Amino acid sequence: MAFETGNGKKPSNMSDINMTPMIDVLLVLLAIFMIAQPMLKRTIDVQIPRKERSEATASAPPIVLEIDADGSYTINRRPIAHRDLEASLREIYLDRSDRVLFIKADGEVIYEDVIAVMDAARGAGVSVLGAVLGS
Repeated sequence: MAFETGNGKKPSNMSDINMTPMIDVLLVLLAIFMIAQPMLKRTIDVQIPRKERSEATASAPPIVLEIDADGSYTINRRPIAHRDLEASLREIYLDRSDRVLFIKADGEVIYEDVIAVMDAARGAGVSVLGAVLGS
């Protein structure tokens, strides 16, 4: 049994939730996330080696920079001081046609240290960085 007003309409039930503001907020959040999502993507270009090797890369030994657990650097088993890293890399790649550097980090090395080495290598003119996994 419902109570009717003089105009013939039933009174609105006050316990009903008004969905319009909630839908407006959800649409605004959806728009924000759609705009923000492309800005959150960070990528690193990866090159997979080909099976054939050119004579230039076969004749030149690869350059491997190792980062030990204590944070020390070695380039092809030769110790390098932290402050001399970029200068040493510039000197190595001065007369090389291929600008490829392989980085081998100990499992105890933090990610920030590896990125610092990558930045120094890019500053020295290295165009391709490779990661050496395992022992």
